[in-house]
Amino acid sequence: MVETQVTENSRPSAELPSGLNAAEAARRLTGGGYNELGEGEHRHIGRIMRDTLREPMFLLLIAAGSIYLMMGDVNEAMMLLAFVFIIIGLTVLQEYRTERVLETLRELSSPRALVIRDGRAQRIPGREVVPGDIMMLSEGDRVPADGTILSCHDLSIDEAMLTGESVPVRKLPMEAESAQSSAGSVYAGTLLVQGNAIVRVTATGTATELGKIGKSLQQVETETSPLQQETARLIRHLAIIGLGFCLTLTIFYIMLRGGWLDGLLAGITLAMALLPQEFAVILTIFMALGARRISAQNVLTRRLNAIETLGETTVLCVDKTGTLTQNRMSVGLLAVGDEYFYPGHGQQELPETFHQLLEYSILASELNPYDPMEQAFHHMGSKFLANTEHLHSDWLLVHEYELTPELLAMSHLWHTPGEAGHKVATKGAPEAIIDLCHMSAAESAGILEQASKIAAEGFRVLGVARSRLTGENWPSHQHEFDFEFLGLIGLTDPIRPEVPAAIQECYSAGIRVIMITGDYPSTAAAIAAQIGLRNTSVITGEEMDDLSDFDLGQRAKEVSVFARVLPQQKLRLVQVLKTCGEVVAMTGDGVNDAPALKAAHIGIAMGRRGTDVAREAAALVLLEDDFSAIVHAIRLGRRIYDNLRKAMTYTIAVHVPIVGLSILPVLFGLPLIFAPIHIVFMELVIDPACSIVFEAEAEEKNLMQRPPRPANEHLLQSAHFLRSILYGLAALLVVITLYLAALQLDSGEQVARSMAFITLVLTSIGLVLSNRTHTTGSKSLLRGGNRVLGWVVAGTLLGMTFVTTLAPFQELFRFAPLSLRHWIATLVAGLTSVLLFETIKKLAGQDTKKRGQANCA
Repeated sequence: MVETQVTENSRPSAELPSGLNAAEAARRLTGGGYNELGEGEHRHIGRIMRDTLREPMFLLLIAAGSIYLMMGDVNEAMMLLAFVFIIIGLTVLQEYRTERVLETLRELSSPRALVIRDGRAQRIPGREVVPGDIMMLSEGDRVPADGTILSCHDLSIDEAMLTGESVPVRKLPMEAESAQSSAGSVYAGTLLVQGNAIVRVTATGTATELGKIGKSLQQVETETSPLQQETARLIRHLAIIGLGFCLTLTIFYIMLRGGWLDGLLAGITLAMALLPQEFAVILTIFMALGARRISAQNVLTRRLNAIETLGETTVLCVDKTGTLTQNRMSVGLLAVGDEYFYPGHGQQELPETFHQLLEYSILASELNPYDPMEQAFHHMGSKFLANTEHLHSDWLLVHEYELTPELLAMSHLWHTPGEAGHKVATKGAPEAIIDLCHMSAAESAGILEQASKIAAEGFRVLGVARSRLTGENWPSHQHEFDFEFLGLIGLTDPIRPEVPAAIQECYSAGIRVIMITGDYPSTAAAIAAQIGLRNTSVITGEEMDDLSDFDLGQRAKEVSVFARVLPQQKLRLVQVLKTCGEVVAMTGDGVNDAPALKAAHIGIAMGRRGTDVAREAAALVLLEDDFSAIVHAIRLGRRIYDNLRKAMTYTIAVHVPIVGLSILPVLFGLPLIFAPIHIVFMELVIDPACSIVFEAEAEEKNLMQRPPRPANEHLLQSAHFLRSILYGLAALLVVITLYLAALQLDSGEQVARSMAFITLVLTSIGLVLSNRTHTTGSKSLLRGGNRVLGWVVAGTLLGMTFVTTLAPFQELFRFAPLSLRHWIATLVAGLTSVLLFETIKKLAGQDTKKRGQANCA
């Protein structure tokens, strides 16, 4: 069976079924449901609410409300419980939105299917495949549904997921198979390891064989990332410390003041102040929204863990074709002997000398090619060979010899009507074609020298040859033909215009770019020079095989171009770079690239030309196969990590004054400042600030001028903890000083509490402003670009004004009206805290700079 190539959005040939129409497909999807085997990791709103209610913070709030009821303070209890519902509502809404983002990413990252609908081939999500669809499967595809084979070519499928049998199974069209019905069927979850097929879908979802035995195709890896592990450790340690402080404070209160219910309330207040429940929320929101931001750059995040690794990347290994170049091949040169033809120079006719070379390059290509190189041959043939005897629509393709790693050439065997025997056309790497033609050493050297000169001009060089078979039985191997060398073809693939600037941005960020290609070394070097790689010396795959891992590692530290590289050599290169301490990001598209993609710290699959296997092995998928998108993703990865660190620093800092104001009055016999209701209000300020405000913060100006973050660097190092504690102590000093002054001036307990509360809210806003950026000064505090900040600050100030000025709220919060003098004092205290924060930041920045200079020395 001859392969029938159909590209996305193209019209199938006449012999193929037209497939379902859109209306019928929609009807079947509604009736039969999505092609899914289970809910997987989906969290619906009911589950989100249930998980939220189990959080320790809400259990503490309910406990505090119950104590107020026991004390007879119904209003306080009702208000506290009302706040509980408000926080639950906000938390559920925020988590629901986050889950919707994750759901969108899951849908994007699910397997895709190429189906024929309305007579046109189109790619749809695998979950939307319905019974009766006509699917087109190619090597490397994961089969999305059960079906019967209508036609196929050289088809082998790995069915180990179903049968446990590791040997691929040969398949035949249903009408051709005779022994076993399974030989004419394909099954969901299995993998095409060779060939292609056209299949009619017979079952989807739980009706498939895979669904019947209860296995799930979407097996999500739940391995926790280093950042998740670090955050979990931090939460655990702070929770233990908080529990100890809570019990201690409760005992102290009862011993010093008596009243076990009041003591419990004081302990609960402190526990709420210490509880680090924000950390897990921050991490989830940052990773989910970060993945959405990266997807806006046409980079799909399949594994959220990859986001934290982006900022550590030190080496970026990329394919040339389609990533650094536009993957829009055109024939730029034909060479027969010493004669050359440049079709791009305005020639209207092709000299007769070059007719056979172009003719056999087309015959060695697919009938309806998907490969841009073969499309270029067909396009040139339609332009220069139309109305000649060199185009053969009536010839029948009877056999194909595939390109293999051992022989980089492919041949087509054609039956010519009215003639005995067959014509053979082959094309491939010049050295492979020379090998097939069994040339003398002198002839080989001459052609290789000519190929090298053409490649040095930036062309991708292929050789073309022809042969003839007199009998009806063709040999098993291409070497058994008697080939005649016809000439060389040079193809051009323009570099993407944005690539040189993106390369320079990588260098500024301390990231080395390595170009990997199957092209001729001279071609690779020429392209490397065009895109601005710093070292254009080349190592070939053959030279790699002659080097030990140690020697390859030493050479790889300097060399930026690897040519004539096979997939297994990519894997070795990745492993060697990792051994040398590099954090490696790697691109790939084929089945054989999957091991290298999985071995790299960040595997990046090509979305348009990549196989399902490559996508499954990768952490990121380039939807547009664009190199600059990778650089944008690294930039965003650094920004996300930067802002995550700022959010964590702020969260620790803002809890310090809350904890201090909960402990100090008990220890020194002062009136209590805070009750649980005050902590609840502060949580309404802290939660959006530490999550959505910092997540939306713009990047630092020097973000891509810094070296990559060390792979073993913790999110929060001792310097960050120290800065957080200093910020918090500065805020505590300002608030407690104002509180004590108000008590000393006989302003009254409720006035002092009101002033302390307002000052604490203002200092928390000041902490947000100071933590927005690493730079100091008024410009950095008030820099634009973050609309979320304005909304959160406005909402915070509005809420603070309500609870401190409206009589019903004043009574519940135990506040008193403030005079103009009191308001001015609190505003001055708030501004003083900001000045202290900026001073600490400036001193910390100078210290960091000195340590950096010492390390460089």
